[in-house]
Amino acid sequence: MFVDVATVMVSAGDGGHGMVAYRREKYVPMGGPAGGDGGRGGDIIFVVDGGLRTLLDFRYQKHIRAARGENGRIKNQHGANADDLLVKVPPGTLVKDIQSGKVIADLTAIGQRQVIARGGRGGRGNARFATSRNKAPDMAEKGEPGEVRNIVLELRMIADAGLIGFPSVGKSTILSVVSAAQPKISSYHFTTLSPNLGVVAVGDEQSFVLADLPGLIEGAHEGFGLGLAFLRHASRTRILIHVVDIAATEGRDPISDYHIIRAELAAYDEALLERPHVVVANKMDLPEAAAELQRFREQLPDVEVWAISAVTREGIEGLLYRVAEVIETTPVVSPEEQTESGDALYLSRGKPISYSISQANDVFVVESAELDRLVQMTNFEQYDGVRRFQRIMQRSGVDDALRQKGAKNGDQIQVGDMVFDFVE
Repeated sequence: MFVDVATVMVSAGDGGHGMVAYRREKYVPMGGPAGGDGGRGGDIIFVVDGGLRTLLDFRYQKHIRAARGENGRIKNQHGANADDLLVKVPPGTLVKDIQSGKVIADLTAIGQRQVIARGGRGGRGNARFATSRNKAPDMAEKGEPGEVRNIVLELRMIADAGLIGFPSVGKSTILSVVSAAQPKISSYHFTTLSPNLGVVAVGDEQSFVLADLPGLIEGAHEGFGLGLAFLRHASRTRILIHVVDIAATEGRDPISDYHIIRAELAAYDEALLERPHVVVANKMDLPEAAAELQRFREQLPDVEVWAISAVTREGIEGLLYRVAEVIETTPVVSPEEQTESGDALYLSRGKPISYSISQANDVFVVESAELDRLVQMTNFEQYDGVRRFQRIMQRSGVDDALRQKGAKNGDQIQVGDMVFDFVE
């Protein structure tokens, strides 16, 4: 089964918790804090596997989880880092974040790797918080939560050239004639339900990959027929071979078909019209074809048309040399720009914390990605942990900003999932 779209939730591993411990050894009086840091959670990394051709595995695996890091130990022992989770995907996989709509990764090259969700760092043990003023801190951080994302995977077949056109114009027949591929060929519409690939040899030294894409109809850019599947895969090809039924065997006008296909390309993505096009007038073996070809060339004099018959193989060799020539001068379609780095947010000394404050009923809501993460990593059952949280709120200017917003002693403040009373 060919599957080219899948929706998946990915959850990177949480970091391990830091440890609260003290050295208690003979002949070591007042040994001090000795709690180790937690280990890092596992990343989720997508790897391009050249042996895959479909996203079928993701149809049944809707949630991918990486392992969490090990908690810190006594005697300053660091918890073990979790192994990264490697997930294999086929070449041409585009990964998008559903919430933001941004592209996370465009995976085209075999062996290419991309971190899709980053594991959380391990929480620091109490040994890391010792200072000259507090030599025995009774606190440790919780592990940082790993990234959780809902993503959509789109498979876009990678080929040098793609056959486009209305259903039943002979695209599958052309592919079967020029390559060893054996696509399904019948006399009804939408015989091709998924892209078929074939390697075409031209002469003794040249070859290219040709894709037979699902048939296109008017309204395809809005999802009619199999248009979205076709257009998604067409966006990967270096050149487009536009096949027209020049004999008008189904009563359609070849010239009208040509304009409809180009309009659908423009409606989906105007960049597709900028790709090199080779127009092919197929079914020249039928008696009506010659007159229709002459009319086509008269009304579209600027369009280079290659007249062929896939059944008799008339004109096939010349067409292949022309396609190979165009491919040689056309650069490979560059991957879509990656717009997200996926870097985790860490609180560090001297780094400014961005936040905004709003009021919902009687509760002051502080929205901040950094402070939300701080809440998740703070153990509020530990007195020293609560004090550290208060100091960060003061140093970051949140306390002063709350006062300016009208917060008074006893008002409720919400940061992330934590609600507490404002204290002057």
